[in-house]
Amino acid sequence: MRSKKPLALFAAAALALAGCGGGGDASTEGPVTLTWWHNRTTEPMKSKWQQIADDFHKTHPNTSFTVEPLQNEQFQTKVPLALQGNTPPDLFQQWGGGALADQMKSGKIADITQASSGWIGPLGKYADGWKVGGKQFGVPYQMHAVGFWYRKDLFATAGITSPPTTLDELNAAVAKLKTAGIVPIALGGKDRWPDAFYFGYFAVRQCSVDALKKAVEKTELTDPCFTKAGENLKAFLDTKPFQDGFVGTPAQQGAGSSAGLLANAKAAMELQGDWEPDVMRALTEDKDLDSKLGWFPFPSVPGGQGDPTVLLGGGDGFSCTTRAAKACGEFLEHLVGDEVQKILAETGSGLPVRESAVASLKTETHKQISEAMNKASHLQFYFDTAFPTNVGQALNDAIANFFAGQGGPDTIVQSVSKAAAGNK
Repeated sequence: MRSKKPLALFAAAALALAGCGGGGDASTEGPVTLTWWHNRTTEPMKSKWQQIADDFHKTHPNTSFTVEPLQNEQFQTKVPLALQGNTPPDLFQQWGGGALADQMKSGKIADITQASSGWIGPLGKYADGWKVGGKQFGVPYQMHAVGFWYRKDLFATAGITSPPTTLDELNAAVAKLKTAGIVPIALGGKDRWPDAFYFGYFAVRQCSVDALKKAVEKTELTDPCFTKAGENLKAFLDTKPFQDGFVGTPAQQGAGSSAGLLANAKAAMELQGDWEPDVMRALTEDKDLDSKLGWFPFPSVPGGQGDPTVLLGGGDGFSCTTRAAKACGEFLEHLVGDEVQKILAETGSGLPVRESAVASLKTETHKQISEAMNKASHLQFYFDTAFPTNVGQALNDAIANFFAGQGGPDTIVQSVSKAAAGNK
């Protein structure tokens, strides 16, 4: 369940396209049934979303819902096709960044800038990733950050007394774990997107925030820091930190997945999002798993220009289409309100966008991640989200091939330029 799948968020390239928005009561549209596409197809979130819709209808009787959960990966194809047609969903999963910019070309995404002006303030910088050209075309309902999840018990077995804070310390931890006969890091290379977390973080630690922003604005990785990030990644891969056969290991499906390896103490670490413990609980019979897990941010890299507080991540949000923009906008306001934010925080499915809900997070570790998010000088959206869809996919493919021993740092950099050229 990668949630897309990234503080100053990267706004997508400015596009002079706007839909309908504005304030006013939903009743001015008359009774309306909102078709809602979201990506939570399993419990408990599937029922939570239905209950939130039902509760909203009780206080807004003119607004009803047809809720249609879709598998996460379906959104990459179904949303673009729906936006080309005459009956797109009224409300749908939105990860911002380059994908939102691509969708704007349809002319059917509602501009909620004015409609949200009275309630979007508490979201602060989190909302920026759902802007295009300075206008709001969606909002996040939860945020995500990627970091290293680790087993405290396996660290203790290997004699590692504290989480690594530098790349040298991470390499030393890998060596100690190997000596103790423990797989240092689990990786779900079969699904490819987990590989991208590594290149993304080596870039975030090597490149300045300005270089990161310019890369996204220009859709290119031509700054030398990105090639250096690839070289640093190659050196890390050469230490062989992952389990045997990681290229064919799924990320989250079954006990043999990378999440399952960590959940069942078959590996000591995994670089994954804040959502991972929720995935792992379904893959193990260990009822005390949460107490055995720790988290630390990606370590600093020697000679890197990156701010060590910067995190790689993103968020889950929703956009409205123009047919019922007023009613849809009111529902978005409901989703980011204190009450719903506390409900979502209690599920452990993400980090709340309102500070008032942080106390409702299930574990102290998630509160630690939320604090790191608040202190971060910048949240770098996953590059495959920050870039236009086809460019992000080309980058992910190049990174996955690199992990499989094909190509080099230059091919990763060139993949973006080639895909961007084809996008013009």
